[in-house]
Amino acid sequence: MKPIENISEFRIRYSHTDQMGIVYYGNYALLYEIGRTELMRELGLAYSELEKSGIIMPVVEMQSKYIRPLIYDELVCIKTTLSEPPTATIVFEHAIYNSQGELCNKGMVKLGFLNRNTGIPTRVPSVLTELLQKFEK
Repeated sequence: MKPIENISEFRIRYSHTDQMGIVYYGNYALLYEIGRTELMRELGLAYSELEKSGIIMPVVEMQSKYIRPLIYDELVCIKTTLSEPPTATIVFEHAIYNSQGELCNKGMVKLGFLNRNTGIPTRVPSVLTELLQKFEK
């Protein structure tokens, strides 16, 4: 599978920062969520559609490397990449750049696929597999 990428922009709000005007470390998960949600939407499948079909996607692992601070009112670029085909899990890689184009953060989020009613892990939904195959062409 060739990597699939999405670029999203987001302006840092005051509520995302600490007393020093720097993005609070816990808010990077929000930036990752913006990136992966927009990548899924670009593929043609909103998270809400998966949930309606009975599939939920909880985070099972997250990594984050802080390189440079992001600051209040800065317009940042969130680059999200899906490099591997999903199986029982799906892995999104993230790179966040400041308004000068400097890499500020790298992250990875792994999500599982669960049956919404039973809470039992399930394989990747066929609708997602089909969309990924169409995206390759």
